[in-house]
Amino acid sequence: MELEALEAAHQQIKEAGASLIMISSQSAEASRQFAEKKGLTMELLVDSANQVAAKYGLVYTVPDDLKKVYQQFGIHVNKNNDDGSWDLPVSARYIIDTHRTIRYAELSADYTVRPDPAHTLEALKDMKASS
Repeated sequence: MELEALEAAHQQIKEAGASLIMISSQSAEASRQFAEKKGLTMELLVDSANQVAAKYGLVYTVPDDLKKVYQQFGIHVNKNNDDGSWDLPVSARYIIDTHRTIRYAELSADYTVRPDPAHTLEALKDMKASS
């Protein structure tokens, strides 16, 4: 649902002078299929084995008890990850300026809490107004 909400805000994000990029920890093929299925038009980058997410301290391993629940619902994280791991990135959103400086960050260790695109748009507008 988070990605659908971002997709809905994609045009407004572009109008604010920004690019929207989704970074996926899944394999390139799994990521492409997912984006196609969801009708996502944003740019897609693959973070194989969560290498970039790890540099930001955003990777966690799905606990064994949760793995069992996921598997009961047919969710096999390890099959979509190139490295076969049960590692996932924390959902996070950054605004990075042209000087590679992080100007805005929103994330939560609780995987059920996702950043609101409205907050991102507001931050973009504030940045544009102050420049």
